[in-house]
Parts: sequence; C-alpha cells; structure tokens
Amino acid sequence: MQPELLTQILPSVLLEPVQIGALQIQWPWVLLLLPLPFILRLVLPRASLTNEAALRIPDTQDFETVAGSSIAMSRSRWPLLLYTLVWLSLLTAASRPQWIGEPIELPVSGRDLMLAIDLSGSMGQNLDHQFRRVTKLQATKAVAGEFIENRVGDRIGLILFGDQAYVQAPLTFDRETVRTLLVESFTGLAGDMTAIGDAIGLAVKRLGKTSNEDRVLILLTDGVSNAGEIKPEKAAELAASKGMKIYTIGVGNRLRSDLNEASLRRVAEITGGRYFRAHNVSELQQIYALLDRLEPVERDTQSYRPTWSLFYWPLAIALMLASLLALPAIMQSMWRRA
Repeated sequence: MQPELLTQILPSVLLEPVQIGALQIQWPWVLLLLPLPFILRLVLPRASLTNEAALRIPDTQDFETVAGSSIAMSRSRWPLLLYTLVWLSLLTAASRPQWIGEPIELPVSGRDLMLAIDLSGSMGQNLDHQFRRVTKLQATKAVAGEFIENRVGDRIGLILFGDQAYVQAPLTFDRETVRTLLVESFTGLAGDMTAIGDAIGLAVKRLGKTSNEDRVLILLTDGVSNAGEIKPEKAAELAASKGMKIYTIGVGNRLRSDLNEASLRRVAEITGGRYFRAHNVSELQQIYALLDRLEPVERDTQSYRPTWSLFYWPLAIALMLASLLALPAIMQSMWRRA
C-alpha cells in the first residue's frame, strides 16, 4: 500500500512509530488487522461439514476413526488458539519491530593534533618527583597518555624521534591505540641523538595533507637538536606557512639540563604557539592541563542509535505454530497410506 494512500485513510498518529522502552514498532497500523479473521468468520457463511469423499472409504471402521478424530479436533480449543497465535505473530512481523540500541557518540570534526616525543638516550634520566624516582620518558608516557585520552573528537598522531623521526601512529580517532603505542616506546628506539628539526618537518608533511584548518603539533624534548637534516627554526617557518601551530615543551631538572630553550622558544613563537618548561612531574602535568585548555575540544558531538530488525523472531514463531497445525493432517495422511 502506498504511503500517500495510508495518510488519507488512517489518522497520522497511527502512522507514527510506537516506542516502548528500547522496542520500536515502525508500522503500528498493521496491528489494526488483528480482528480481521474473527470479522470474516461472522460475516462469511459457514463451510459445509459434509464430506462426500468419505463415502468412498471402503472400511467403515476407518471412517469412524477419522470422523471421530476430526470431530474431536474441531471441538478442541487448541487449534483456534494456535491459529490466533499464528495470525498475531504474522502481524507482529509485518509491523516491523526494531530494537533501538544505546546512543553511540560519533567522532566530530575537531583538531588534527600530532605529538612528537623525544626518545633519545637522555630521556632515560630521572626527573624530579616527590613520591618516587621516575625517568623523563616514564613521566611523559603517564602525563601525555592522559592528555591523549581526554582528546575526544580530535584526530591524534604520534611521532617518535631520536637520530631520525618516525611516524609511530598516523592521524586517527583511535586514541587508545595511540596511547598504547606511546606506552610501548622506550629510550634509544629511534637512536640516542635528537633530531628536532626532522620531527617538525615530518609533522608538517603529515598535517599538511589534511584539509582541517586546526592543526597543532606538541613537541616534547629534553635536549639540543644535534641530528637531522633540517634546523628546527627552518622547519618552524615551513610549519607557519602551512598554518600549523607548535607548542614546545622542554623537560629537565633544574640543576642538570642540556636544553636549548632559546631554540624551542623561537620555534613556538614562529608558529604562534608557546614554549613551556617542566622541571618535574608536577609541572609537566600542569603544562598538559594548560594545553588542554588552550586547545579545547569541540564539544558539539553527534550521536546515533543502532537499530536491529526483529521481524524474523515472530515470523519464525508463526512458521513453527503453522507446522504444529499441519502435523495432524500429515500424520493422518501417512496413516491412511499405511
């Protein structure tokens, strides 16, 4: 039946889906057909009970057995109940029942954010911490990992650098994978030196391919750029030309540090970012918390509710009950042939 015709025949309220908790009936108007068999039974003339074919059965005893079983069957209420259940099951299947799942949040169009983490040998040195001794890399994993977890809606990428820079995780919404790859990293994985310029250049190459205008690089290091093919300031100028913003973080104790803070500060200034200095774990946590506020995630999220069709359940019940109704006739036919 055409939807336009239904709108003329039925009230609009009957054409709206009916929601019962997580269960939704897409076509509730189909259930209006439930009394149709009973109406037809009242309106149409009854069928004749005479069976001329029975006169041709040669054995009178067989005839009485068959007739007796038919009369008993007609007097029983079970067939009527089964027919009613079959009809109800068919109508339920035709009404398009659906199960509506819980809302699932979709990734939104946030920032393209790349993290560049120094894995040079010096990142294995201890960083001041009030509770226990931790290395710079251990502290970075804990703090940056929590930062990654909070960036719902952003695409996150991970660059690890030492003698050279490598893309450990391309831009993705899968924050858990990026965090796992960061946790699995270790000092010396990319070499013992520090190629800051190459890390920035690689980030520019990756972020420059995206159409997103909000592109951010957060670079963390504890040393001087002493490897690679490009100087950090030159790489920063290239990043600025692509509209990228770079935040640099220098990690190291107050007394022992080989940081080139002037270079890191210059890199941040060229791109419109900021330079931060972390002398201990607490300051590193504060820096990432500040970065979370400086580059907030867009909170206007979208969501959808998954839907599963359930029509096959009542349809299967109808077929099963119909089989039960047909079983006596099948058994009777087999008995006659025997």
